[in-house]
Amino acid sequence: MFFGPTVLPPAEWHGRVVVVIDVLRASTTMATALSHGARAIIPFDSADDVVTRSKSFERGDVILAGERRMRAIPGFDLGNSPLEFTREAVEGKTILLTTTNGTAALASIQGAREVIVGSFVNFSAVVTVLRTAARGDVDIALVCAGSERQFSLEDAVCAGRMLRALSRRLTSATLSDAARAAMVLERRYARDLPSLFQDASHGLRLAEAGFGDDLAACAALDAHPVVPVYADRQVTRLGTDRGR
Repeated sequence: MFFGPTVLPPAEWHGRVVVVIDVLRASTTMATALSHGARAIIPFDSADDVVTRSKSFERGDVILAGERRMRAIPGFDLGNSPLEFTREAVEGKTILLTTTNGTAALASIQGAREVIVGSFVNFSAVVTVLRTAARGDVDIALVCAGSERQFSLEDAVCAGRMLRALSRRLTSATLSDAARAAMVLERRYARDLPSLFQDASHGLRLAEAGFGDDLAACAALDAHPVVPVYADRQVTRLGTDRGR
């Protein structure tokens, strides 16, 4: 369990199933886009990288998306609001995405057995995959993307909820102190996700910036039951062929 993206040598991730959690909003947006038929999502560190990579695609096949300081990047097709990633907008498209926190967290994971993207909107689907891994004695690591490399309450609570769901069936699991702390936080907000976002500093900033509707979308438990898998530098839906 890691609070914030942690750059570890590939050997430290080797053999682990890693879940990257950025509830507000990259994880939610990725799950929403794949649920609505996006072909693949390719994460990038910078807007310049997105523009450069877009030149290798036919313009009609690709969507440029991303944010900085919560706002859509000028000249891009979409920002990072999950509400923008409708079926009409993304079906069949490859999305080139850069965000402040989530895409950087994905890029920090190198050498893992599998990397998946988790949030509240695909909670049960992700937990199902994790249970299978745990039953096979595979080590699981949850990485909270945080907010500008700082601890974020909403990511920790989502991780705690995943850990609690796993521990109900796997009583012999060994939990780190960070994992136990996340589970304690989850108890506080287990039945009140709107209250979680009202208390979380990033949730408050999003509301003040006019993205209050995004908070409701990010709190919609199991609204998009897909498992985004990050491999070969792109995120695709588990069970589908890799995109371009």
